[in-house]
Amino acid sequence: MSDLTVDDLADVRAGDKGDTLILAVLPRDGEAYAVLERDLTPEAVARHFAVTEPVVRTELPHLPALVFRVPAVLAGGVTGYSGLDGHGKSLGYHLLMLRLDRTP
Repeated sequence: MSDLTVDDLADVRAGDKGDTLILAVLPRDGEAYAVLERDLTPEAVARHFAVTEPVVRTELPHLPALVFRVPAVLAGGVTGYSGLDGHGKSLGYHLLMLRLDRTP
């Protein structure tokens, strides 16, 4: 495991659709995009958020951005969540702390 985190390479914006968390990862440059495209896999995001349902990643190389759909994280979404963050905005910061498992 490396000391490199998503926060070292990108910014993250978070949103929601029902109880699905939507995370847009916005790399700071082309080199960062290449590293994140290789190492920030849907499986890594699923492990980080401890979800068992499949995480879907959409690659947008011309922006550049990676968008992740993380299902069943928001406990019913805005109308069904009894906590303070039904939209999941703070979970963007959680993704920034993910340590990247660098492949050679």
